[in-house]
Amino acid sequence: MAKGKEDFEVTPYEVKGAVDYNKLIERFGIREITPDLETRLAKYAGDLHFLIRRHIFFAHRELDWLLDKYEQGEHFYVYTGIAPSGSMTIGHLVPFALALWLQERFNADVYIQIPDEEKFLARKGLTLERVHELAYDDALNIAAMGFKPKKTKIFFDTEYAGVLYKQAVRVAKHITLSTVKDAFGIGDDANIGWTFYTSMQAVPSFLKSVEENKNVPCLIPLGVDQDVHFRLARDVVDKLGYYKPAIIHNKFMPSLSGIGGKMSASDPDGTIYLSDGPEEVERKVGKAFTGQQATAALQRKYGGDPDKCTVCQYYKFFFEPDDRKLEAIFEAEKNGTLLAGEHKKDLAKRINAFLRKHNERKSRARSKIESFIARG
Repeated sequence: MAKGKEDFEVTPYEVKGAVDYNKLIERFGIREITPDLETRLAKYAGDLHFLIRRHIFFAHRELDWLLDKYEQGEHFYVYTGIAPSGSMTIGHLVPFALALWLQERFNADVYIQIPDEEKFLARKGLTLERVHELAYDDALNIAAMGFKPKKTKIFFDTEYAGVLYKQAVRVAKHITLSTVKDAFGIGDDANIGWTFYTSMQAVPSFLKSVEENKNVPCLIPLGVDQDVHFRLARDVVDKLGYYKPAIIHNKFMPSLSGIGGKMSASDPDGTIYLSDGPEEVERKVGKAFTGQQATAALQRKYGGDPDKCTVCQYYKFFFEPDDRKLEAIFEAEKNGTLLAGEHKKDLAKRINAFLRKHNERKSRARSKIESFIARG
């Protein structure tokens, strides 16, 4: 947990306030991605993903070590995932977008864990059957992004338990109940399944090493709020004789209601879901918080602040991959030539085009989803 007088909070279950990422680096004990590290990554990838260039992926644990191993001829695999609790949001796509790029540039295998037990254990009112339905929909959304079936393994914890559980108990033996309670803020009223979950989540970070009977480096793209799971797992994995996974952390896609906090599936008006229709997108974007002045006249005179504008931030995350065009949008916001109405209209148009194409790919993915899913 990260919380302080700056009045922001970051846990695996909730993010509140305007996050100071520099302070978060210090509190979590992670390291900033430096220009030198970006240069090393670009050397082997051919370039940098715009999410790295724009410092949306901003911090890491031992990415430099991973590149050392790569230079020594040890190819790495990628592990990421999502816990199903409702329709996926655009913000959920950030780590998967990087995972796809890593697959394309490094020919990396990608392991995607969908822990259909986690939200069932942690939230009241969700049946296990409903969570599994959501998990299947998540798998379709992920497959629709363009991952290679032969290089991608998607697994649901309840169905892949025959593979995961044997390794999870080895992890669990090294994590005390007090450690889990302290790390996650769990009280004595928590069910015992919740305390075991982090052991299941650790397994894919060394699973390929188990499968190949040799150490294989692993890189985990994730939202920085999920780092705590792997702070626990990394030490245990080392004790089991496997490489600690390297981690690359992304910032949060902001809520449309304001730059503080993050886009959350529990905040419908501040969130763009992958299932949203065109009118819903237009309505939400139309109400979005901007960094502009109160009136058009004042905006033309004084300009706005793109760093506080959720519309500008959405361009930065996904909806303008060209850096020069993004810079022009930010400059137009600053100098007052871009007004909120046209700004929002253009963003809604781009989001709807993105969602239309995504859902077309999702429909096609239904016929080949079984080629992605691993069952044990």
